[in-house]
This record gives sequence, C-alpha cells and structure tokens, in this order.
Amino acid sequence: MAAIPAEKVPSADTRPAPPLVLASASPRRLQLLQQVGIRPSDVDPADVDEAPRRRELPHHYARRVALDKLSAVAARHPGAFLLAADTVVAVGRRILPKPEDEAEARRCLELLSGRRHRVLGGVAVQAPDGRRVDTLVTTAVIFKRLSQYELNRYLAGREWRGKAGGYAIQGAAAAFIPKIIGSYPNVVGLPLVETCNLLAGLGYRA
Repeated sequence: MAAIPAEKVPSADTRPAPPLVLASASPRRLQLLQQVGIRPSDVDPADVDEAPRRRELPHHYARRVALDKLSAVAARHPGAFLLAADTVVAVGRRILPKPEDEAEARRCLELLSGRRHRVLGGVAVQAPDGRRVDTLVTTAVIFKRLSQYELNRYLAGREWRGKAGGYAIQGAAAAFIPKIIGSYPNVVGLPLVETCNLLAGLGYRA
C-alpha cells in the first residue's frame, strides 16, 4: 500500500514586519506608545507650519495638522507604518498657543483658570500600502481658580514652555485640575486606545 503523504505545513512568513515611524518630536508621545508596548523603529519629526488658518475651528485645525505632519514624512519612509498627531487646547473657538515666553503663558493660564476647556487630539496613521485613517479625540478639562501665588509659582518653574495651553497635566499643573472627562493620555499628548485601534485596523502588530 502506498504511503499517504504527510500534510504539508505552511512555512512561517519570515519577512520582517514593516517598521513604525513616529512623525513627532514629542518625548511624551514616544513614552505613551512605549507604555503600551509599541516601540517605533524611528522618530522623524515633521516640520510643518502649525499656524492656525484664519477662522479655523479647533477640531478642523487638530485633524489638519496631524495629516500635514503625516504627509511631510511619508515620502521619506516608503513601506513603513506612519503615525502623526497634534494636540490642541481650546477655549470655545479659540486655539491656545504653545507659549514661548512667560507673558504668553500667563495669558493662557489666566484664561484657563476657574473654567472648563477642551483638549483635542488629532491622530493620523498611514499603512505601508498608502491607506490612511485619522480620528479626533476630545477631552474636557476643568481647571480650579488659580491664586496669584499658584500662578507665579507655576510660571517660575518654566514647565509651560512649548506646551499647548501653557501646561502639562502630567507635571506640576496636575494640582490645578480637579476633574477631566474623557481620555487622560489624550491630554498628555496621544489618545492611546484610539491610536492603537487605528494601527490595528491597518494591520500593524507591535
């Protein structure tokens, strides 16, 4: 009797997985990704004009800048997954800056003091085959009313420099925020659940 040939076992795919490139210079975004086991192969900050356009609404601005950052690095990394993001602090229709001097930081914090504002996180992802997806995540943040002592002390620490709205929730400003509604990592710099979902939906595996 002839032997029955053994069933062929498909060989494992030994091709390396496409790399992930983070199009951001933010150390906070890199740390957040690493927190959930995602370690980008490369960090390539995008150099784009982040000035809001005339009458541009905060949610339009956050998504546009994230997509602009993605486009800026796409040609440099063919065959890679790309991840770009932008974080916007908004009071009503007003987009707050990333202060470069103490006077600007003071104006931001005086505006935030004693009121609710929104943090909008725009996230954009591109797959190696060019498919793109993006999303916008909004978190409500409540600031307590700041005394002049608290304000001056915070400004003296210079933690505000380059931070959207002049504060970092993961730093000393945590003492000013009794409540948030929504994603905490979004306020830090990257909404993790939504980002992981976008990556997974395009086939990325950490």
